[in-house]
Amino acid sequence: MIQIRDEIAADIPAREVLLDRCLGERRTAKSSERLREGRLPAEGLALTAERDGEVIGTVRLWHVTANGVAALLLGPLAVKPELQGEGLGKALMREALWRAACLGHGAVILVGDAPYYARFGFETALTRDLAMPGPVERERFLAIELRDGALDGASGVLVAAGAPHPVALAAETVARAA
Repeated sequence: MIQIRDEIAADIPAREVLLDRCLGERRTAKSSERLREGRLPAEGLALTAERDGEVIGTVRLWHVTANGVAALLLGPLAVKPELQGEGLGKALMREALWRAACLGHGAVILVGDAPYYARFGFETALTRDLAMPGPVERERFLAIELRDGALDGASGVLVAAGAPHPVALAAETVARAA
């Protein structure tokens, strides 16, 4: 049986292997990664799909802002290649969006395959005044409002927000002391 649950620290090594397998080793060179570096995922919005103790899917959401307007950045979403097409990615997306809405978040932004994400309500119109901190194909830059008007006033380049990762915070402290 497949279970979607909160990610735990023990999931992270298997999650990284899964992401490398699904997205390639160059995944860390993407613009979205600039918004995740040195940050923790949004509280309650790092999910793992597990079957028989094996990590078979993952999705995380991250805090970002644009011109002071808060949103979440989704990604990466990955499912074990042998299980793709069986609905697990869809289930992870629905769970992530449902949890984000329940936690009071107003909007989710992502870079991804427009035809796939359109089924969840993502569209390019909501990102027309937004930019990533690096190159992105405009037709892949999508958003959904979980609350009407949540992206009103959002413009400019997305900026990372949310809690810093403890390891990144410690490295920054050491660098400042040197």
